Parts: sequence; C-alpha cells; structure tokens
Amino acid sequence: MSSKITIIGAGSVGATIAYTLSCEDIASEIVLIDINKQKVEGEVMDIAQGTCFRDPISIVAGDYSDAKDSDIVIITSGIARKPGQTRIELTQTNVNILKSITPDIVKAAPNALYIIVSNPVDIMTYVFTKISGLPENQIIGSGTILDTARLRCGLSEHFKVAQKNIHAYVFGEHGDTSFVPWSGAYISGVSVDEYYKLADSLGKDVKELDKEGMLTYVQKSGGQIIANKGATFYAVSKAVCKLCSILLAASDSIATVSSMMHGEYGIEDVCLSTLTLVGPNGIQGKVPMRMNKGEIERLKASADALKAVIAQINLD
Repeated sequence: MSSKITIIGAGSVGATIAYTLSCEDIASEIVLIDINKQKVEGEVMDIAQGTCFRDPISIVAGDYSDAKDSDIVIITSGIARKPGQTRIELTQTNVNILKSITPDIVKAAPNALYIIVSNPVDIMTYVFTKISGLPENQIIGSGTILDTARLRCGLSEHFKVAQKNIHAYVFGEHGDTSFVPWSGAYISGVSVDEYYKLADSLGKDVKELDKEGMLTYVQKSGGQIIANKGATFYAVSKAVCKLCSILLAASDSIATVSSMMHGEYGIEDVCLSTLTLVGPNGIQGKVPMRMNKGEIERLKASADALKAVIAQINLD
C-alpha cells in the first residue's frame, strides 16, 4: 500500500504511532514533526534502524512543508496528562497549541484526512473543525475507539470469549461522562444479557456482569496506567493505526470516532463519539443505533458536559 502519513508531535504517543506504523504495511512514507528537533531526529533514527527487517519504508524527521501530499495527518501535539489530572484540565493549554499549528499544517496538506488524538480529544476535534477551514468529513477525532477497545478487553476477560467476537461500544466523551449503551452490546449474535443462559447451557460458569463496574474499568484504565507507568501510549497507538488502515481501505467501516453532531439523538454543535461510517473519504455520517431513553439521556448529558467546557475556552 502506497500512502503517506504525517504525525505532528513526537512525544510518547506520536513516536509510538510512528513505530507501530513502521511495523505494519499501512504506510510507505512516514513524516514525524515536532518542535523539539533533536528529539524527533532521535526518534526517527531509532525507528528507521529497525526497518531493515521489513519491506522498504521512508521515515523522516520533517517540517510542515514535508507534509505535502499526505494522505493522513495525525495530530498528537499537546501537554501530557499528569497523574490525578483530568483530560478537561488540559483543555486551554492544548487548544492554544492546536491553534498555533493548524494554519501551517492545513496549508501544507489541505486534502489530507486528519486524525485528532490530542486530549481532551473531543474538544480538540471541535476546535480543529471550527478553525481549520477544512470540510468536516476530513476531520476524525480518535474519540472512544480506545475506550471501546478497553471495553472489549474487559468483556473478553469476563466472558472468556475472544475480543473479535464481542460487539459492544463506548459512546460520548472520551472521558468521565462516557457510557456503554448496553442495549446494543452483543457477543456475536447474542445480547450480553442473554449470554449467561447460553453459557450455562454450554457448561460454562459465567458470573453476572457488573455493568457499572465495567464502565468504571473503562473510564479509569487510562488514569491507572498513568499512575503506574507515567503515560499511556501502546493501546492508543494501536487504535490510531487501526483507524489509519480503515481510512486507507477500499470500503467504509463503522467505528466510534468523534465528529461534529448535527441533530443526531437531538444533539448539535459538539463533537463526541457514536457509531460512525468512516473510510477512504473520511466521515460519511453517523449510524443510528437503537438506544433506550436512559441511554439517550446519558449521551445528551455527555454532550452537555463537553459544551460547558467549550463555553469556557478561548477560540480566538
């Protein structure tokens, strides 16, 4: 596959995305850009020296002009979350960083699909949508794809079923107001609520799932990892690389990515994650999922929480 991917930000997440991409057949050219030139050159040298074990790939430490003709631009720039700090507390600092880099990167790569990874990702996706001047379909926030992966990991461990057979999602903010619409959670074709009976008939001992406990596991995993090792970067990098492969595929897929809402579920003018049709032409639209009244209310509450933050930040 011949494709060019530019990554803005060579911190733990950006560098790990570059490394992960270098291990897979997603990109033929990778450009890594960071304000810290020495750091980015070191990262590129380290990654490039391991590429003799794969088909040839170009990996360079570049400037914004080197992003020309990129198929995908991934923005990871920002200050990392500290132990005990919420994603929302990062907001204004990282919004200011995003505002400073947006004109240069958009000028260099106006036709690229943009993946926003910087936290708080829903706010950053909203800001980039408002200030970039790009069509909305080109802007994809990584949203709750990581949260959804964490959910499936947790459900896989609980039910002792392969993650690939679990179809369950996390909606809303990538953060503390996210939730799981359990009415749309399935293990293959069987709803989670019905799976206990099936498991019992197969002689499997499966304890009843603590749904709120599982949501807590999803929401607090990032903070726990940060407390234990200082940062999270492996799982999010795999999630972003999967999203890259979706954007470069021959047809569309459905993923929980963050994008602008236009009246879906009664929500407007905010970016958050619901099921979204996404592919080589970027965001194609939201895929409506049947949810009960309580789940729709939780989605609206997540949207309201994000809007409250947006109202407090300076976009000028």
